[in-house]
Amino acid sequence: MKGFPPLEKVAILTIEEDKVRASRKAFIIVVVLLLAVQVFLVSTVAAEEATVDSETVERLERLIKEQQQQLESLQQQVEQLKQTATEAHTEAKEAKSVAEEAKKTVQAPLKKVVTSAGGERIKLAISGQVNRAVNIAEDGKNTKAYFVDSDASNTRVRFVGTAKASDDLTIGSRIELAIAPNESGEVSQGNEESDDFFDQRWAEVSLDSKRFGKLSLGKGDTASNNSAEVDLSKTDIILYSSIADMAGGLLFRQTNGDTLTDVSVSDAFNNLDGLSRKNRVRYDTPTFYGFHLATSAVSDQRYDGSLWWGGQGYGFKAAGAVAFADPNQDDTDFQYDGSFSLLHEDTGLNLTLSAGLKERDNQGDEENFYAKAGWLTTFFSFGETGFGVDYTRSLNFPTGRDDGYSVGAAAVQHFDEYGTEIYLQYRHHSLDRDVEPSVQDINVGTIGARVKF
Repeated sequence: MKGFPPLEKVAILTIEEDKVRASRKAFIIVVVLLLAVQVFLVSTVAAEEATVDSETVERLERLIKEQQQQLESLQQQVEQLKQTATEAHTEAKEAKSVAEEAKKTVQAPLKKVVTSAGGERIKLAISGQVNRAVNIAEDGKNTKAYFVDSDASNTRVRFVGTAKASDDLTIGSRIELAIAPNESGEVSQGNEESDDFFDQRWAEVSLDSKRFGKLSLGKGDTASNNSAEVDLSKTDIILYSSIADMAGGLLFRQTNGDTLTDVSVSDAFNNLDGLSRKNRVRYDTPTFYGFHLATSAVSDQRYDGSLWWGGQGYGFKAAGAVAFADPNQDDTDFQYDGSFSLLHEDTGLNLTLSAGLKERDNQGDEENFYAKAGWLTTFFSFGETGFGVDYTRSLNFPTGRDDGYSVGAAAVQHFDEYGTEIYLQYRHHSLDRDVEPSVQDINVGTIGARVKF
C-alpha cells in the first residue's frame, strides 16, 4: 500500500519511542530522588540547629541561675557585714564613753595635785626611784649576804615645781627626800639591819635666767658637789669614783685573831667630792661654749667654787669639772678635786679619771686617784649595755699612815622604755697599815636594780 511505511521502520520508531519514555522516567526519578535528598538534608540541618539552639539556651539558663544564687549569697554577706559594722560602731561608742568617764575619774585628782595652790602657771613634776641590791661579802673569815639600799644612788622621791615668769625667767622649787631602809653605808657584820634612813636631800627655791644665770637658795648641791664624779660610761650607778658607796659600812677584820676593827670601807676610801649637799646660796653662770662657773656660800662659814665643761665633736663626747672648797675643819686647809670623762661614740669605748686632795696640817694630805676604762654597746634593742673595770688608790685614809687600793669590774644593762637598770659588780678592797693591827682584804659581789618613775 502506497501511503503506509514499511513494518521494519515502524518497529524501529516504536523502539526509539520506548527509549525516550524510559529516559524521561529515569530523569523524573532522579529529579524526585534529588528533591527527596534535599528535603532530608534540610530537615536534618534544621533539626541539628534546633538541637544546638536548645542546648545553648539550657546552658545559658543554668549559668544565669548560678549567678543569681551567687548574687543572693553575696547580698547576704553584705547584709551581715553591715550588721557587724553597725554593732562594732555601737560598741566603739560605748567603749569611748566608758573610757572618757574613766579618764575623768583618773585625771580628776591629778589635775588638783598639779595645779595645787600655785595657780595655773605652776607645773609640778613628780619623780623618783627605788634602788635595791644584795651584797655577798667575804671579809677574811665569814661570807654573808646583806640586803641593802644602795648609797651610790639611794631610793628617793622628788617634787619639782616651775613657773614661767617671762620668756627669760623661770621660778623654781624642789623638794627631794631619800628613803633608804638598810642603807649600804651603815650595814656591817654586826649591824645587818640598820635603822631606816630619811634625809632631806633638797629643799630649795631658785630663779633661772637664760641671760643672767641661776640663783638657788636652800638645801641642795653645793657648787663643788659631783665635781669628782663626772662620768659618761653609763656604769656609774654601781662603778664610779665613790667606790665605798656599795659596801661602805663593812668593817675590816684583823689579820691575827680575826677580830673586827672599827675601820670601815668608807673610812679607807673617799673620792673627796666637794662639800656634798648643804644649806647654801648658790650661783651658776650661763653657759659659754660649753663652760660655766658655779660658786656657793655654805652654812658654818664654808664656801666653794667650780668650773664645768661639756662638749661634743669629731666622734667624741667629753665632760669635766674642777673644784675647790673650804671645809672649815680643824687642821685642814683647802680641798681640791676634779674629774674628766671621754666617750668615743662610734665604738662606745670610754675613759674616766678622777682625783681629789685635802690639805691637812699635822699629817699627810688625804689623796684619792681613780681610773676606769669602759665599753658601752647595744646588744639588745631595749637598751644599752655598759661594761667597766676600775682602779682606785687612796693615801692617808683613815690616818696618815694608811694606804688603800681597790679594783672592780661591773656590767649594767639598761631598759630604756621601763626606766630600769640591772647591775652586777665585783670589788676587792685592800688596806695597808703601818700601824697595828694589820687587816684582811674584803671582797664584795653585788647584784641589784634601780627602777625610776
